[in-house]
Amino acid sequence: MTTSTPLLVSVPSAQLRDDLGELPDDVEVVVWDMTDAAPRERFDMVVPPYMSMDGVIERLSEIEVGLVQGQSIGYDNVQGRLPEGIRFANASSVHETATSELAVALTLAAQRRLPDFVRAQDRGEWTGGGAPGLADARVTLLGFGGVGRAIAARMQPFEVSLRAVASHGRLQDGVEVFPLGKLDEVLADTDVLIASLPGGDATRHVIGDAALSALPDGALVVNVGRGPLIDTEALVDHVRRGRIRAALDVTDPEPLPADHPLWSLDGVLIAPHVGGATDAMRPRIARLVRRQIDLLRAGEEPVNVVIGG
Repeated sequence: MTTSTPLLVSVPSAQLRDDLGELPDDVEVVVWDMTDAAPRERFDMVVPPYMSMDGVIERLSEIEVGLVQGQSIGYDNVQGRLPEGIRFANASSVHETATSELAVALTLAAQRRLPDFVRAQDRGEWTGGGAPGLADARVTLLGFGGVGRAIAARMQPFEVSLRAVASHGRLQDGVEVFPLGKLDEVLADTDVLIASLPGGDATRHVIGDAALSALPDGALVVNVGRGPLIDTEALVDHVRRGRIRAALDVTDPEPLPADHPLWSLDGVLIAPHVGGATDAMRPRIARLVRRQIDLLRAGEEPVNVVIGG
């Protein structure tokens, strides 16, 4: 840096501070979980807690901040809410692999009836029978960003017929990507739909009654994106009628209330929003924060800026 002023960084836990390792003398890292008032009047970078924005926007409005480094890929919960002049970077490169792992795991579990077998095991019953499987299935990826491409790379070895639907049509990484306007047409030839789109008004209920109705009987809907991508009421209706099955890492509402029908419907598998929650997260988020520190020290632009860049 060209100035002796320390680069001030806040992180939400002592664990993340320690994971950053030894830093240059002109970098000061402060642990601030953002539940109380800021310990400083300004920060060059603030890393909020993972998966919680409770009170974060209010705290940011009380101080001077150069960059907010989120720990999630999604940022719909901060878009339009950040105080003016603050840049926000998402955690691209951190969660794509883990989220794609879970997408494949949910798909395989549902297609091979693993929840049925686990329940039978609890009862001490030897239960056989067939299953849809994944080989030769027609798989459609709804969203072809970092997570969608990571899912595609892991799906192809299962010998599926793979297509994608995204904001615009193209051929990318050997996958034919159709524009959103052709969603219903593509869904008519889909056995497994895996959604990884970001949240926000533009994608809310993109999987509504019309999309669900376009899917063939028995199709599986997997959601590792954001809960509001799916119209929950429409999904419950289709599942109850035995039309559609679902494997969900995200729901709307979230957390899912204990008395919600999705918990008990046959053909539904639910994970509690754990797509990125693996041992890979800690070193990867530390590596990203460390990279941002290095860039800010050098007077260069930070990476992954999605708001205010």
